[in-house]
Parts: sequence; structure tokens; C-alpha cells
Amino acid sequence: MTLQAVVDKLKAKFASSVLDEREFRGEMTVTVTKEEIVAVCTFLRDELGFNFLTDICAVDSLGESPRFMVVYQLYNIGEHLRFRVKAPVEEADATIDTVSCVWTTANWLERECWDLMGITFNNHPDPRRILMPADWEGHPLRKDYPVQGPDREPYQGRVR
Repeated sequence: MTLQAVVDKLKAKFASSVLDEREFRGEMTVTVTKEEIVAVCTFLRDELGFNFLTDICAVDSLGESPRFMVVYQLYNIGEHLRFRVKAPVEEADATIDTVSCVWTTANWLERECWDLMGITFNNHPDPRRILMPADWEGHPLRKDYPVQGPDREPYQGRVR
């Protein structure tokens, strides 16, 4: 199976949900609506063999719409194929459904994404912070997060 065949099958099944497809340097990325992310991921796992979720992250495009893009890195172990799925998320509704029902490893990856970027994963089984203290305010990887953090004095440089 080729990456283009994966895209073709995905577009045939989810024609109205596939927003974009890009191939760059041998890597394939498909952007889908956030409302269909669970169905798309289930199809990729069950029908196309992407049985390993290697990572979930988010990209902050401050000042643009949509502000966030949730990115899923997938791997088909049998075919040795890598595939990327992205879903746009607006700042006003920074939520997307959890895919922990598709790949259990998404549990921790989504917690990290929420902790650092503030993307809420609907129906997540354990929505707690994973890297920052429980009482931490804000999401430190957002582009509008204070550079010095909420509890630090501005950096003054080295005193000689």
C-alpha cells in the first residue's frame, strides 16, 4: 500500500471531512474536521493498519484562524508507513474528542497536549495535568504565555 492509496481510501470514505492533503519530502499529511477525528482514526487503524499512535501534539498559530492544529503521528507496523493527520481547533472552542478509545496510548499524549497547550479532549478518561503541578495556571507552550512564567522575576542577565 502507498501513502497516496491511504489518502484515496480516506477521501472515498470521508469525502466531506477531508479538508486538505499534502505530500512533502515523502511525508503525507491529511487535514480533517475535528468532528470526525474519532471515526477517521478508527478507520485508519481498523481498515488501513495504522496500529501505532506515535505522538499527539498541537501547533499554536497565534493570530490566525484556526489558532490550533492538533497533530496525530501514526505508524503502520506491517507496511512500515508513517502518516500524519491534523485537525483544526478554534481558540474559542479549544476542544476535540479523545482518541484514547482508538489507541490507549493517547491517554497520556492527550494529557500532555492539554497540559502544555490547553486543548481539551472531550470524554478523556483521566483529564489531569501530567507535566505541570496541579495548581499551575496557564499552558506554557502557547505563544501568548508569559516568557518569564507567572511566578518569576524578569531575567536580568549575568551580574559581574
